[in-house]
Amino acid sequence: MLSTTRKFAVGNDLVLLSEFKQSFNKLFEAKVYTESEIYYCNLFEDPMLRFAATWAAKEAVYKAIKQVDQHSLSYKKIEIKRDKIGGIPNVILHHQAKPNFQISLSITHDGDYVWAIAILEIHKNNPNLSLK
Repeated sequence: MLSTTRKFAVGNDLVLLSEFKQSFNKLFEAKVYTESEIYYCNLFEDPMLRFAATWAAKEAVYKAIKQVDQHSLSYKKIEIKRDKIGGIPNVILHHQAKPNFQISLSITHDGDYVWAIAILEIHKNNPNLSLK
């Protein structure tokens, strides 16, 4: 739980690419990724790396949000968009019309690992956020 003096929440996720590839299937893809994310990932020669990176990003964002908002949030409601191929990742939340926080996201990969970190800046004037 956050204290009322905190201004940030952080989430991160580490994915082992080899295990992700083994467990990835069409049902998981349909339940987790938006059409836009699927399209983006399939633009690359190795789409599994992009699917894993997007999954890590969604997990990181989910973990950061859950520190301040205990409402149910599906992974499809968290969308990772890029302004161009390989561009800066941005987060679109489909569960709130106007959230009172901003999210900064970074994704990286090295060898068989993909890592993402999300830093959520809290705007404390939102009565719907749980800042306990």
